[in-house]
Amino acid sequence: MLWEPHVEGRNAHATLYEIYFKDPFLAYAYLASIAFFVALYQAFRLFGYVGQNKAFSSSSVRALRTIKRCAIALIVLIGAAVAYLLIAVRGKDDIAGGVAMGLFMIFMSVVVAAAAGVFERRLRNAMDKSPRTT
Repeated sequence: MLWEPHVEGRNAHATLYEIYFKDPFLAYAYLASIAFFVALYQAFRLFGYVGQNKAFSSSSVRALRTIKRCAIALIVLIGAAVAYLLIAVRGKDDIAGGVAMGLFMIFMSVVVAAAAGVFERRLRNAMDKSPRTT
């Protein structure tokens, strides 16, 4: 994401300031990607908990809850970007590819949010039913 704008057609000879501060859509894409990377980090932490046999812990539930919230945030953020393309860019440029990719990413985020929600609920129920040892 950081290297590609330097070789893109309209930004091929632009300065760093022109690339990153005069294009609000690019800045929005970078800000929206934070939710993805937070969810990715939490997924790796969750795999670490499973590898340490701590799958049935409150840390795993928190990781799943964070993944679910990040996926919901991505749904909203990508939906806003698709809406921007449909409202502001329509007619000026060909937006079919961008809208299709956005809808696909929204669908994938819905799947991730639903799966994380189901796993979180099942894990929480399993933890509530298991006998506690002190």
